[in-house]
Amino acid sequence: MCFSPEADVVAGIVIGGVGIDAARHVRDRAQWPLAALPLLLAGHSLVEAFVWWGLRGDVSGRVLTVATTVYLVIAFVVLPVYIPVMALLLERSATHRAMEIVTLVAGVLCSVWLGVALLTRPFVARADGHHIVYHVHLQAGPAVIILYLVSTCGALIISGRRFLRWYGIVNLAAVAVLAWVATDAVTSLWCVWAAITCVSVAVYLRATGPAAGPRAPVPVG
Repeated sequence: MCFSPEADVVAGIVIGGVGIDAARHVRDRAQWPLAALPLLLAGHSLVEAFVWWGLRGDVSGRVLTVATTVYLVIAFVVLPVYIPVMALLLERSATHRAMEIVTLVAGVLCSVWLGVALLTRPFVARADGHHIVYHVHLQAGPAVIILYLVSTCGALIISGRRFLRWYGIVNLAAVAVLAWVATDAVTSLWCVWAAITCVSVAVYLRATGPAAGPRAPVPVG
């Protein structure tokens, strides 16, 4: 995240609290992956605090390596599969489900591609002012970037649920802006942007009904 490890810790705690609130308002099993997204991204922010501390020399090099690895695994291996699965579980339309399966396939390909790169090629994190730059040596970079965007943003944009469509559009716009402003820092900055905007997940789940009370079908929209 930007600024400092302390900012990462604060963000992780706040977003984690949002995730707990989101989980309290789940009214359908299909909503659980969506409700868990803030918790996943909160953990991601907390992990990056250890990357910061490692780069500052406040923790050992081994902790830095582990934290960097975990951070990149979540960003590059978990999210490209998690997001399409989340969107697919929430989908009711057969047409939209078929399209979501395509984004899931793209996500699996992306996840495998990046996972192999993390296993076989060197990667490093370095501080650059008020953000962290992650360098991963990839072959066919543009292709894997397209797969990543299709799985993490496209899966949301094509959703039959209005909330997910807007969430995907906002995050795709953020990628474009960040790539233009600070190309090397997109991984770190976009992940924290996604974490901050996932506060809207709790708002959405609150809108589906109270945390307590009889269960009822969740409206599509």
